[in-house]
Amino acid sequence: MRGRFRVVGTLACLALFASACTAGGSSSSPSITSTVNPSGSHAPVTLTMWTGLNKPEFNYLGSVVSDFEKKYPWITVKMVPGKQDTDVLTAIRAGTAPDVMMLTVPDDAIEFCSTGGYIDLTPYLNADHIDLSKLVPQGALAYTASAYKGSQCMLPLLNDAYGLYYNTAMFRKAGIASPPKTYSELFADAKKLTQFNSDGSIKVAGFLPLQTGDYELANYVNGIYSGANWYDKSGKSLLAKDPRFAQQLQFLKSMVDWFGFDKLSRFFGSNGGENTEFSPSNLFENGKLAMAFDGEWRVAFIEHDKSKVPYATAPAPVADDQSQLYGAAQTGGSTVGIPRGTQHPAEAWLLAKYLTLDTHAVEKFAEKIRNVPTLFSALKDPALKKPPQFDTFMKMSANPNSRYKQITKLGFGDTSLYDGFVDRYLAGKVPLQSGLQGLATQIDNQLQQ
Repeated sequence: MRGRFRVVGTLACLALFASACTAGGSSSSPSITSTVNPSGSHAPVTLTMWTGLNKPEFNYLGSVVSDFEKKYPWITVKMVPGKQDTDVLTAIRAGTAPDVMMLTVPDDAIEFCSTGGYIDLTPYLNADHIDLSKLVPQGALAYTASAYKGSQCMLPLLNDAYGLYYNTAMFRKAGIASPPKTYSELFADAKKLTQFNSDGSIKVAGFLPLQTGDYELANYVNGIYSGANWYDKSGKSLLAKDPRFAQQLQFLKSMVDWFGFDKLSRFFGSNGGENTEFSPSNLFENGKLAMAFDGEWRVAFIEHDKSKVPYATAPAPVADDQSQLYGAAQTGGSTVGIPRGTQHPAEAWLLAKYLTLDTHAVEKFAEKIRNVPTLFSALKDPALKKPPQFDTFMKMSANPNSRYKQITKLGFGDTSLYDGFVDRYLAGKVPLQSGLQGLATQIDNQLQQ
């Protein structure tokens, strides 16, 4: 589940799914079975579950599913790895969808929920007297329910959260006592921490404010840390109207200009570029980057890569005028839903509920995959609170201000357009305000199609 919440693969095919809504079974919830007695007599049932995971994460999920099969011995789960959003959309159209689907990112949620591709789980939750607001942080509920007019067609399963990694030895040497909490403090510290070679080239970068394809910057410019929203209540883009987007990009551009775009590009490229993000050559892990905006998975990577970097973690810096947001994070993660047309709705619900709402199951999977749980109870897991660098992300995920950007029927489409614009702006190739206006218009037009 590690990775960026932006375009990393195929986009959802809107036209395909529009036709899918007229094919196959009903999108409403099938008949509801009340709580099942595991010790009772039941006819054998085989469920098919698709997931976007591959090895080793797929095997970790498999161990959790094995526990489910022991609890419900009449149910066998056939797991299929490597399935993406478009695979499920195609299967729903053809009437061959699995009984349960796990998606690794939430961006296409509306295509599955608002169009009836997934059944509404609200009747099942009500029948089992489950109040999700008491079990799941609001940030995780937001990308599985609130955008779909009350329909709870998905449940969250583990989270990614973003924060600041910083080299403690470099901080001490530079005389910096604590991590930055605001944009201006981040810029000031980046200047102190940056080291140059005798020819003026960058030896160590204090921070990497380059392009959205370079490590995780794409997730720092989504507006969460500036308190900005992508859309108003009518669904119109706010990229040009909300000044907080422009202010954040101006801040990053000032950092790029201080380093020098060409100089920063040469530094990044000469050290392996973005291909080093998920490898032992990662710049932060090798002392080439003093501060890095990254996800919770980096803790496990540092251990796995046997990196000797001395480091600590903290919430990411926020806009200077949004100090109340410090401690929050962009969060978003995998989801579990039941595609319409399943022949085994009661058993599919048991599996979906177990994977997402059983504390032991969520803790076990989170401990294996080193992601953040999406249950309040699992956020207290002692095994996940260690090391302290990981506990930072546990606390941020529970913060009521942590959230994901608003999701629309465009799926990854709006962030793809935005990322491309940010890249061009930071390179000095497009103007800011008129560029944001053109981008907002383009997004609005696509939403109307």
